[in-house]
Amino acid sequence: MKKSNKAILLIHEIYGVNDHMNFMKEKLSKLEADIICPNLLSNDVPYSYKEEGMAYQNFVQNIGMDEGSRQITNMLIQLKQEYEEVGVIGFSVGATMSWLCSESNLCNFVIGCYGSRIRDYVNRSPVCPTLLIFPAEEQTFDVDCLINSLVQKREPLLEIKKFYGGHGFMNPFSQAFNKESADQAFQTISEFLKKHLAD
Repeated sequence: MKKSNKAILLIHEIYGVNDHMNFMKEKLSKLEADIICPNLLSNDVPYSYKEEGMAYQNFVQNIGMDEGSRQITNMLIQLKQEYEEVGVIGFSVGATMSWLCSESNLCNFVIGCYGSRIRDYVNRSPVCPTLLIFPAEEQTFDVDCLINSLVQKREPLLEIKKFYGGHGFMNPFSQAFNKESADQAFQTISEFLKKHLAD
């Protein structure tokens, strides 16, 4: 049931709507916005972290960035008819899809947390306030190199923050969880939203 005039679309990782997403919904619900976390996977049961390979394969074969972004765009169009303000917050692949949404005038704000594949879409230019959060280290690419590429574009609406830890440092159900960095990142998100969500 609609409780607010603001909605946040929470976009999951390759695993689906798991404990991490339910935890995030709970945490974000304190921001006086309706939190909507759609399941982009065809299966109802989320993948476990032990099934990372299967989850990744399923995402690449059955969803992918293009189809995922299309689904999210359709949801944003629908939400815009119901809410005054709509934003997206995504994690991992969800963060990359969030970044792709930043060029759309459907969003009032975009937040992406450790979107590794943003490196494939550096040329995007946000048209709404956008916050990207990265870990200090990623196994598959050089984080500082990606951040530098984004900074050099001098996008006026883009904020970038980096915190100690690895991919998944905000996820209390992950081995990569780092409480101190997670708390700092949540504080950054909260301040960003207070600044960009109208009262």
